[in-house]
Amino acid sequence: MNPDAHVATPSLSPEAERAAAPEPPLARRHPVEHVLHGNRRVDDYAWLRNKNSPEVLAHLNAENAYTDAVLRDTEPFQEKLYQEMLGRILQTDLSVPYRLRGYFYFTRTEEGKQYPTHARKRDTENAPEELLLDLNALAAGHSFLSLGAFAVSDDNSLLAYSLDTTGFRQYTLQIKNLQTGETLPARIERVTSAAWAADNRSLFYTVEDETTKRSHQLYRHILGANDPDALLYEESDERFRLDIERTRSGAFLLLTIASHTTSEVRFLPAAEPRAEFRLIAAREDNHEYYVDHHPRSAGDLPLLSQPGPKGDASQGTFYIRTNSQGRTFRLMTAAVENSSREVWREFIPNRPEVMLASAQAFASHLVLYEREGGLPYLRIVPLGTATQRATNDPLASSRRIAHAEPVYNTSPGTNPEFVTDHLRFQYESFITPRSVFDYDLRTGQQILRKQQPVLGGYDSTQYVSERLHATAPDGTLIPLSVVYRRDTPRDSTAPLLLYGYGSYGISVPVNFSTNRLSLLDRGVIYAIAHLRGGGELGKPWHDAGRMHKKLNTFTDFIAAAERLIDLRYTSARKLTIEGGSAGGLLMGAVANLRPDLFRMVISHVPFVDVINTMLDASLPLTVGEYEEWGNPQLATDYFYMKSYDPYSNLERKPYPTMLVKTSLNDSQVMYWEPAKYVAKLRTLKTDTNPLLLKINMGAGHGGASGRYDYLREIALDYAFLLTQLGVHQ
Repeated sequence: MNPDAHVATPSLSPEAERAAAPEPPLARRHPVEHVLHGNRRVDDYAWLRNKNSPEVLAHLNAENAYTDAVLRDTEPFQEKLYQEMLGRILQTDLSVPYRLRGYFYFTRTEEGKQYPTHARKRDTENAPEELLLDLNALAAGHSFLSLGAFAVSDDNSLLAYSLDTTGFRQYTLQIKNLQTGETLPARIERVTSAAWAADNRSLFYTVEDETTKRSHQLYRHILGANDPDALLYEESDERFRLDIERTRSGAFLLLTIASHTTSEVRFLPAAEPRAEFRLIAAREDNHEYYVDHHPRSAGDLPLLSQPGPKGDASQGTFYIRTNSQGRTFRLMTAAVENSSREVWREFIPNRPEVMLASAQAFASHLVLYEREGGLPYLRIVPLGTATQRATNDPLASSRRIAHAEPVYNTSPGTNPEFVTDHLRFQYESFITPRSVFDYDLRTGQQILRKQQPVLGGYDSTQYVSERLHATAPDGTLIPLSVVYRRDTPRDSTAPLLLYGYGSYGISVPVNFSTNRLSLLDRGVIYAIAHLRGGGELGKPWHDAGRMHKKLNTFTDFIAAAERLIDLRYTSARKLTIEGGSAGGLLMGAVANLRPDLFRMVISHVPFVDVINTMLDASLPLTVGEYEEWGNPQLATDYFYMKSYDPYSNLERKPYPTMLVKTSLNDSQVMYWEPAKYVAKLRTLKTDTNPLLLKINMGAGHGGASGRYDYLREIALDYAFLLTQLGVHQ
């Protein structure tokens, strides 16, 4: 296959085609020398870090112009794909309402509008709809909009919300009076989380450091007060970040202070907003714990009338999910009046093969979110049953919500009310559209509230999903999730798109995508490699792919690609790989290690300049992520990182076709990382395969925020991928 086919003019000779092709921009070289641990590195493109430089902006615009020129012939195909994907979406739609304190809350999308509106109705017949936020109006004059905090006061009269209008994850908090529609004058910058106390006047919020964007301070804002907001807590350890939330029981505010490996929690009665936060258990290195609350003691359950923050807040039980005595966590209890670690009592023991990812307390039940065998599960644990008392085993009377498909994703939905007969949860798979269920906690019946509409005659029986395994070099079995049309050949001729991430203990969900149908229906197989470094098999899976075991992530991915080729799902000439952020690091690393194995690489906001970024403690994320990657100021960490750093390991050799995408306002992986990577690779690659850099000049880490703009970005990716693979219809 001619790698330049997507820009070819059929009547020209190959030599004439190459002569007519646009010339890629070449960044000037300005060598900057670094010597650390006796090792010398020269960075020719460090000058691209200067975001305010006209030369830098000119270079980025030149990269965009080059990419646009190369892709110009695909524009009709992009438009076709865009209209095709748009045609599957019910553009005017409503979310499933959730109930909170006598109101039903929901979102609405309308045809032609980029963003949803947020609204509510009273839980009474013929109640009028109340508009809370129109994100389309709030986005006016901005190329980007993201909603952060969304918290309604206990008396239902005030809404605290925060907005980011640049993509830099910099949120401004405001308060809206829902009775008058007035937005109050207070504007609080750099807010990362917010929660109301029970008095409907006190709002607690956390803010980030201006330089490193670390959530490091907790404040209390009192409506109508003339005094400055009170600073209640400041975290000095740069590894740790703050988050404030209200328990579902309504009784407490919880301040969680966490790094990647350690945490501690402080609590405050919601009815006593001027009291002092109390510590549950002091932090200890490598000990993580997280807390929820139940207003009754562990031996006095169930059931409750409507609970609330009033009354004696010293009563009740903390349910504490902890990784003590097992990396996959166990569940402990402690009385509110004395919650120090030495009096914690085991409620659910550690199960080495089952990751206890969360535990949520409701009036009559606990809901556990578990992972086992690479799949997620929801487990319902009744509280205070006779079986539980007789056996002293809470799991004896528990029920798992079972699913039949070989690969899928499920998770708790929006469940803000403590006293409830139902659990809202979501389910989807490669084949089953996103579905919202209510699970009857008494009978176990599942009630489908809504399934994502797919317009255009979608027939799920025409698709097949599978769970496969690849064997890593050390013998570890690596799960793969695969989907394809039933009529797709399994003779090595089909194109395949393999996605990977494998960092931070994050599990890549097996989700449904109406957009992906445009690939599947053209004979492309889609697969996810669930790599070490991710969280699919729990915390030990994460541990096996971080710090000085990071190379496992890359060799796992290579093993997954080879397994798919061996099983004749595809061939190296038909294999495209994709990843973003830390998954972009994966793309860069495996392209260096095995460029022969892949036809094409699609890399979104890639973390490819690992050494230079991790040496700069002033950048967002750097210090906190010493626990994920290591600290290159330490020689052992430095040389291990350098062994896989994509930017440092670029060589003079052939590379696959590449589409690299970034955003100018990305605060997590700065735009200059992919810009430097592409600039350096242009000078080293010995092939004629396309190397494209596309920069969104008005967005952040997640790309476009509007739903139509986002579809345009997907259409560009798909058009390039399919054209490169010779699929033009």
